[in-house]
Amino acid sequence: MDEEAIPVLHVENASAAVAWYARLGFAEQWEHRFEPGLPAFVEVARGAVRLFLSEHRGDARPGTLIYLRVRDVDAVAAEFGVPPVSAPWAREIELQDPDGNRLRVGTPVS
Repeated sequence: MDEEAIPVLHVENASAAVAWYARLGFAEQWEHRFEPGLPAFVEVARGAVRLFLSEHRGDARPGTLIYLRVRDVDAVAAEFGVPPVSAPWAREIELQDPDGNRLRVGTPVS
């Protein structure tokens, strides 16, 4: 097993969040609820990158910022209709999911 760190993001509606993250190329891996009607805890993945999306109160703070390195930030920028910005370290965009979590997405400059 490879070791990894998986960010946990708070979401109000896991189904809506999964649909939004699908636009970033993430696919739902699994969903857990202790019982029907209780909050959902979902894993989404884009290749080896994984995120946990949690409806549970206290699991994460709204407004969290995560950084995603991708091969082609221009494709992601086109999907969301935002222009990339060039920095000395990467071409980047910043997005905000429906729950206020911030995602900085970049392709490193070679």
